[in-house]
Amino acid sequence: MKYLREAGHCSLEEWRSFSVQGRVLLLTICAAGIGGTFQFGYNLSIINAPTLHIQEFTNETWRMRTGQPLPDHLVLLVWSLIVSLYPLGGLLGALLAGPLAVTLGRKKSLLVNNVFVLAAAALFGFSRRAGSFEMIMLGRLLVGISAGVGMNVQPMYLGESAPKELRGAVAMTSAIFTALGLVMGQVVGLRELLGGPQAWPLLLASCLVPGVLQLASLPLLPESPRYLLIDRGDPAACQAALQRLRGPADLAGELAELEQERAVCRGGRARRPWELFRERALRRQVASLVVLGGAMELCGNDTMYAYALALFSQAGISQDKIQYAAIGTGGCELLATLLSCLVIERAGRRVLMTGGYGLMTCWGSVFTVALSLQGSFSWMPYLAMACIFASILSFGIGPAGVTGILATELFDQMARPAAYMVCGALMWTMMFLVGLAFPFIMEGLSHFIYVPFLCVCVCAAVYSGLFLPETRGKSFVEISEELHRLNFPGRGRGPAWAGLEVIRSTEL
Repeated sequence: MKYLREAGHCSLEEWRSFSVQGRVLLLTICAAGIGGTFQFGYNLSIINAPTLHIQEFTNETWRMRTGQPLPDHLVLLVWSLIVSLYPLGGLLGALLAGPLAVTLGRKKSLLVNNVFVLAAAALFGFSRRAGSFEMIMLGRLLVGISAGVGMNVQPMYLGESAPKELRGAVAMTSAIFTALGLVMGQVVGLRELLGGPQAWPLLLASCLVPGVLQLASLPLLPESPRYLLIDRGDPAACQAALQRLRGPADLAGELAELEQERAVCRGGRARRPWELFRERALRRQVASLVVLGGAMELCGNDTMYAYALALFSQAGISQDKIQYAAIGTGGCELLATLLSCLVIERAGRRVLMTGGYGLMTCWGSVFTVALSLQGSFSWMPYLAMACIFASILSFGIGPAGVTGILATELFDQMARPAAYMVCGALMWTMMFLVGLAFPFIMEGLSHFIYVPFLCVCVCAAVYSGLFLPETRGKSFVEISEELHRLNFPGRGRGPAWAGLEVIRSTEL
């Protein structure tokens, strides 16, 4: 990375500048992540541990109300609603994220988002005492809304606050916090901690902790400089935010780039989601967002997680040890996203996406063969287990993190909130549909369950290699000019900087 190469031959003042910038940027990443994508991963995984306890609580609650037990199929229906209300809330949150980010700003949106977490934690914590499984259902809807908002606003905030040399690595931290949340949810859900029959309300309510941490830390950090300058038209606040983020470094070059970006957006207003599909100037960006955003949910990574427990059992791991082995799957994704964060500014976005989906295609093919032959060879379950870990690693290296950067880098300031709304709505809808259809796909295709996902991985790898623009090390203006040439072949450069002008574009 440019900053790290320069650090080897800089003066004392420059060393101080790097130190201040690194410290403030790290604090910003942690404060945004702990209440953003960490909450998504955490609340996604903690619901697995208390499955039987919540079903028993539902049945007992109904018995106390009516004097009769709830039939098994209705218990499963209530449990399915508790699980599926999370992605439904995520869809609502994704649609809410755009207006919040434009109206309140990126930082304030993340802070206000914790209202949903506080309300959900209260519902979870008192649900058993109140004898109400409906409180659990409402709480899952609220944490879903919180996750939908956080997953959209956090990468937007970090991508706009980071220097262009580190923008990819900083934006990749959203995937790191997602994987960290998954692992932490698996650890906290162990029977020895909060996964027991008496502690499950505390397990669900533990989402309060990261929310409180964000409320305590994020107000001390600056707002997105791009939002302050381009959306709010406040150059003084933008410069103050940049000074806090960059330290005593010379800001003239970056301020000039921001002014140029603002000039390109001059006279515009924040786009609405449906307007993105009508503008030819956004054709390549929208196609990349829809194809690769949909592929991330349809690539079969969740299928690997679903099969993991059954394969662990077939491989001879005892039931009381499977919960510890399952933590390894989340640990693989965390390790892969950390590695991706380190290499993304060297390898580039296109290489990681193409390589990630290509490797998933390879491991998925071997996985399908292993499932088909597991009755013929005793070692086949072990091969299938190895494919699960390898596929999760491949997903973490590329698609898990790079997909979240697309809306930040491919769209300008006026279209970025709407792009995140489209990407978030697509992701949560796909997650809901895959979760709904997965039991039927498993029953119908049996050992060949991964074949449809293989087709998605192949298509995503081909699209990434041939059509995804490379954005490594480029300013937002440079990216806009390249995309303009792709959308309008044969024409000249895109909109140029025509001078300084204060604009206001806070209406979505």
